[in-house]
Amino acid sequence: MQLKTSLKQFGLNEKQAKVYLAALEFGSAPVSQISQKAKIPRPTCYDVLESLREQGIASTFLKNKIRWFSVEDPRKVVSIARQKVKTLEQAMPELEALWGSASERPRVRFYQGKESIKQIYEEILQDKKEILGLNSADNMFSAIGEYQLEFVKQRVRAKIPTRVILRDTPKARERQKLGPAELRQVKFIPPSFCFRGCVLVFGSKIAYVSFTKDYVAILIESAELAAIQRVALEYIWEKAN
Repeated sequence: MQLKTSLKQFGLNEKQAKVYLAALEFGSAPVSQISQKAKIPRPTCYDVLESLREQGIASTFLKNKIRWFSVEDPRKVVSIARQKVKTLEQAMPELEALWGSASERPRVRFYQGKESIKQIYEEILQDKKEILGLNSADNMFSAIGEYQLEFVKQRVRAKIPTRVILRDTPKARERQKLGPAELRQVKFIPPSFCFRGCVLVFGSKIAYVSFTKDYVAILIESAELAAIQRVALEYIWEKAN
């Protein structure tokens, strides 16, 4: 592994890593030499050395009225890293308590691209909850047709039922015909209700997916919001044919 990469994983940024390695080669040197070695402007190098000093990685002293800098032994850097981990571990009970309180709030995830939005369907398979949805079958198959067919096979194997409200088109009628064999109930709304995506409710989650060229999706995890969306879809389900 490259030295600069190792230092960046420790937590240093690009400039800090360059300056540390340059100063390490000198042992101790004025800013002018370190900046030349690191190929960083002198004022910037000075600021970087000060930031390293604040982290306990560098130190400074006067020599012939000129300010010199030196950096700590790499073993000291490792020791600092271990101390950071230890400090974080000690804070874990409080961090977990904060995470627990936040888990009761709605959590929102954003996806973009065909491959990315497939993650939502994978999550449906993992959760194994009934799916209630409003969908445009034509747009869905244009966007992720082959994947959708494989998803249906996996959903049926997992015994996950679905109820879906579709725009009334030939493709939608085909989905209805295949419904009994694929654990799917289908109802229709007029094709004049034009949209190019879907809304899916499963468990405590809502997925909004757009099948237009950007292929964006939002997944919201909230029991309360999912209940609101489910009521709206249940109402449409009752009114649909």
